[in-house]
Amino acid sequence: MEKKYATPYEMEGKLPLKQAIPLGLQHVLAMFVGNLTPLILITGGAGCALNDSALLVTLLQNAMLIAGVVTLIQVFAIGPVGAKLPIVMGTSSGFIGVCNSVAVGIGGGSYAYGAIMGASLLGGLFEGVLGFCLKPLRKFFPAIVTGTVVLSIGLSLISVGVGSFGGGANNGDFGSLENLFVGFVVLVVIVALKHGTKGITSYASIFIGIIVGYIVVTIMAQVLPTTYEYVNAAGETITATKSWVLDWQQVKDASWFAVPKLLPVGLKFDARAIIPIGIMFIVTAVETVGDISGITEGGIGREATDKELSGGVVCDGLGSALAAVFGVLPNTSFSQNVGLITMTKVVNKFAIAIGGGFLIACGLFPKLAAIISIMPDSVLGGAAVMMFSSIVVSGIQLVTKNPVTARSVTILSVALGLGYGLGANTTILQHMPDQIQLIFGGSGIVPAAVVAILLNVILPAEKEHKA
Repeated sequence: MEKKYATPYEMEGKLPLKQAIPLGLQHVLAMFVGNLTPLILITGGAGCALNDSALLVTLLQNAMLIAGVVTLIQVFAIGPVGAKLPIVMGTSSGFIGVCNSVAVGIGGGSYAYGAIMGASLLGGLFEGVLGFCLKPLRKFFPAIVTGTVVLSIGLSLISVGVGSFGGGANNGDFGSLENLFVGFVVLVVIVALKHGTKGITSYASIFIGIIVGYIVVTIMAQVLPTTYEYVNAAGETITATKSWVLDWQQVKDASWFAVPKLLPVGLKFDARAIIPIGIMFIVTAVETVGDISGITEGGIGREATDKELSGGVVCDGLGSALAAVFGVLPNTSFSQNVGLITMTKVVNKFAIAIGGGFLIACGLFPKLAAIISIMPDSVLGGAAVMMFSSIVVSGIQLVTKNPVTARSVTILSVALGLGYGLGANTTILQHMPDQIQLIFGGSGIVPAAVVAILLNVILPAEKEHKA
């Protein structure tokens, strides 16, 4: 009897490995850099400045391992922990601002980083408890509120995607013709495969597009100059490597196998870190509700259930507590992968589990991780501009799920105009207390969510008009 496999559009069931592997890998490719960047920024910033390259390698290794483990828990669940949905987990970038501020305030160094880990452990446990209490709070998250949050998530990521498309805003050759060409080629390949083919080439269009990007930049390195010159602030002429060049030396230098270390940094418990980071865990719970809603609405075509939302938030919190024990910043659902699911409609949990397994492998085999880590920004950007915009589309689908009324228009308009606008333009909050700036500044997701929740409670429900 021939063994029956599921399709990539079905959540349950096993896919043949020739489909599951590329579909899982494209999720890893979409989030890999974003999973490591927050750790690099915190440990290397003015706040912590650990100045220990061996420790940083250990922390990066643990970040990949934990992301894979928590992804598997989110996908399959352990009792009430996990949403049993195709959710990819990773290191949250939302904690960068508050962690940097805490590190500076405490005095920096390893003590500050240990204090951040101690606060993350307690904050993760707190979010886990909050997840168990989520059902009675569900009334505060109707489609108009979750849709607004999903819209805000998508809007906040669009600039990130375009920045990568141009080669990385912090790179000296940002916006160069080479970077734009690479991003454009990747985008065209993805669109062509997604809508011009069927089967695995359509399902795995992101993965294939990125592979094509690797091939393109390899060819470019053989026929084009790979360095450029610029004058720094001191008037010195500096020669730098163009951002689209693959650094294969990094792969060569990476070790083949490494054992993850438990408690690489000692936990410290300091109220100066616990309070602000604890508040951020409430914020990330709201974002997780939005991400889960985006996945179920954009990928499955239905609203998330109470059990899925509760399990997802509990996993978010307890996963972050586990991450702290391994010296890693809090974990949360990755919006990049929400965009990938809403764009491809591939929701098969077995494929996502393959991606989680690959993340674990990256934590155990650094050379494998290095191959992904050298991906040029413009290659990732070619996929990101489409993935991130698809989150906006999912948000629109959510807010229009029910008939559009004057009330829903007001909630959406004020939440995006005032809430998202304030958060996305941080200088307008420069005279506010630091804690307010940390929580409401930056992406605009949090203030938009707060405004939407408040208006949903304050504005009276509209009465049905009988004919």
